[in-house]
Amino acid sequence: MASTLWIGTTGLTASEKQMDVIGNNLANANTVGFKAADTYFTSMLSQNIASGGGSQRVGQGVGVAAISTIFAQGTFESTGNATDLAIDGNGFFILKDKEGSNLYTRAGAFHINKNGILVDMNGYTVQGHMYDEDGIEESQTVSDLDLRNVQSKPKATTTFSIGVTLDSQTEAGESFNTSQVVYDSRGAKHDLGTVFTKTENASYWGVSTYLDGNKAYSQSYSGIRFDAQGVIDAVYTSEVENLSIVAAGGGGATMDVKNPGQLYKSTTSSIVLTRGADANTWVITDNGGYANMALSLGKAGTDDLIALDLDGAGGADIEFSLNGAWAAGDTITFDISTQEFAPEDIAVRFYAEGEALPDGATIGTDGVMTWNLAGADAPAIRSYATSSRVASLYSDGYAPGILMSLDIDKSGIVEGMFSNGQRQRLARILLADFPNIQGLSKFGSYFIETAESGAAVSNIPGSGGLGELQSHSLEVSNTDVAKEFIKMITAQRAYQSSARIITTADQMLQELMNIKR
Repeated sequence: MASTLWIGTTGLTASEKQMDVIGNNLANANTVGFKAADTYFTSMLSQNIASGGGSQRVGQGVGVAAISTIFAQGTFESTGNATDLAIDGNGFFILKDKEGSNLYTRAGAFHINKNGILVDMNGYTVQGHMYDEDGIEESQTVSDLDLRNVQSKPKATTTFSIGVTLDSQTEAGESFNTSQVVYDSRGAKHDLGTVFTKTENASYWGVSTYLDGNKAYSQSYSGIRFDAQGVIDAVYTSEVENLSIVAAGGGGATMDVKNPGQLYKSTTSSIVLTRGADANTWVITDNGGYANMALSLGKAGTDDLIALDLDGAGGADIEFSLNGAWAAGDTITFDISTQEFAPEDIAVRFYAEGEALPDGATIGTDGVMTWNLAGADAPAIRSYATSSRVASLYSDGYAPGILMSLDIDKSGIVEGMFSNGQRQRLARILLADFPNIQGLSKFGSYFIETAESGAAVSNIPGSGGLGELQSHSLEVSNTDVAKEFIKMITAQRAYQSSARIITTADQMLQELMNIKR
């Protein structure tokens, strides 16, 4: 009879444990990333009792064999927060606690803390890979995702385009001006103006550009001719005698290549002019005053080339063919490598048949800005009998940018959106998995690696059997409330039955004691 009391007690204890699990599941029905548990029972040791047919075993009660975590995926809830993440499939987020130990969780409610680090609600840091300034993933180092000092570096304008419709009825000498923003290598903003001027030829327009409103530094480099349909028919370079080249010095005077001109610079230097392959060279040494120069070269229309070195350092600052017409793809280049835009900082470069300058050219370095005029293949510039207007403006430079928002893709890449309109990869969130997830030790909403779980294996989301990330979402608790209530009823009945066993056994013992009376 004493064993009966003991058996009833084990039933009470087991039912109490089951109710603890059920209660915890229901209490966390709204906890992000929570994984419900289930209770498994086992029969206690049996007692052998002899009988005519051999020995029989009588159980000695019930015990809790295991409390197993249910890792079934919960449903996703949209939040609108880019740093809220849900795992669609296997895996756990890797977090580091304040003691430096790794924790694992399915709860992806993250945010950027005051120090610029991606953390969860308890301040534990999310682990992954950082990207360097060149956009290269540092895949050998798992670390905190530190976004405190990220910024978008400025980019000097290298290419710009203009889409305009020019009024074919414009009077000769009248102009149409456009203006667009360009940037130097420091990210400083400048105004690039382009002027289209109608010539005496009804179908021909001259084109010139200037920087920051200073037309003293303007470059009159070409003309555009339209066909009867208003489409560009040809693009011409100015003849040599009309090409004005800014001196590479502080004086700001210009040199006319055909007529005798004046060249003034504040310091002594030399100007070297080399005529094509015959290597005839003229050297003018500036002594701080004026230097008159007259130049006569070749016959118009020949293939001779002229190389001008305005800084005395050798190489080809400007290369062009005499009286040549541009072919499709020819290029005009402006050097805006310094913020001040002094005369020496503006240059013009002509390519022959779209080819780059040969090795040793002294332009084409930081801040070179190119405008491609592709002849009849450039539909962005048209001429019709309508008011002149700008259809489109484009330049590829931009100022420095500060981080405005984040976006996280399904492979865990954290991309920053900056105030200058640029997007940049900043980090990647990693996931981990285990050989035996049932061997993990539960610690609130976290899991801890154990010997039974095996070592964590980290990888990129979407690879190695891991799930993909879904941004702006959270995985809610996988507690099935209806099932938990059913379990609660069965646990209650089991508890009542165990209690009845004890009370019945007690009554039987009481009757036994009454025999003596």
